[in-house]
Amino acid sequence: MPQFFLNKRLIILLVSIIILVALIGFSLRERERLTWPEQFVKDSTGWLQSLVSRPVQYVAGFIENVDDLQDTYSENKELKSRVEDIVRLESEVYRLKRENTELRDILGKTESLSQSDLIHASVMGRNPDRWNELIIINKGTSDNVKKNMAVITSKGLVGKIKTANDFSSTVQLLSAMDPKNRISVVTQGDSEVFGFVEGFDDEKKLLKVKKIPYEAKVKKGQIVITSGLGGVFPEGLLVGKIVEVEPDQYGLNQIALVKPEADFYGIREVMVVKRLMMKPDRNDMVDDKEEEL
Repeated sequence: MPQFFLNKRLIILLVSIIILVALIGFSLRERERLTWPEQFVKDSTGWLQSLVSRPVQYVAGFIENVDDLQDTYSENKELKSRVEDIVRLESEVYRLKRENTELRDILGKTESLSQSDLIHASVMGRNPDRWNELIIINKGTSDNVKKNMAVITSKGLVGKIKTANDFSSTVQLLSAMDPKNRISVVTQGDSEVFGFVEGFDDEKKLLKVKKIPYEAKVKKGQIVITSGLGGVFPEGLLVGKIVEVEPDQYGLNQIALVKPEADFYGIREVMVVKRLMMKPDRNDMVDDKEEEL
């Protein structure tokens, strides 16, 4: 009995193999149309493949987009870092170019002031509330800087030493509203005309040169320099150029409004001028305690 079932299973297996081979051969032959079982199996397989492939493709596309987003974030972060470096380098290049220009101008100015000792200094501080009045420089008495020494830039006169400490000094600018801050100047023209820088027109941003004789011929465009006769400042320091002339309130003298040659607003590098010529005794020059430069 068991032998019978064993032979029966073998026969069924052989018949199945024959049928399978026949079906394969039948399906491989050239035909214009498929049988309905083949068409059913093909359609079912295609539908299942489409059903499975779409979610798989969606998940794969989502993962790919996440990877692209991470790559984009990393690239954007790196590009921002490079942009920041470029901005920093541009700022550094601008600063170096400005310093190079200022130093070149200072070297050229040094040759024209051969009768004076120049002490180079940098601006180290400035009070926002007194921006147009005072600056602090990094040179003091240890560098032979003393009170009332003239302070210039490569463009022209900007002020004088107000106080000098060991390693720093305070500079009073010409634009400071100080009635005692008087400077003896001369106007260059057909004939020299003397006057005094006394005050600053804050609205027009112009220096006021007063005590010019009414009959003196001064006009727009003339250059104003220090006269060297005030006992402190050396001769020939450029102050500025006349842009307007008007009578004083009494009509006895003239007032020249002078545009400063130096930029008082953006001062960074200066030179302290030490006058080499012997100074006159101040008691021989003034009888009161007013300060005259």
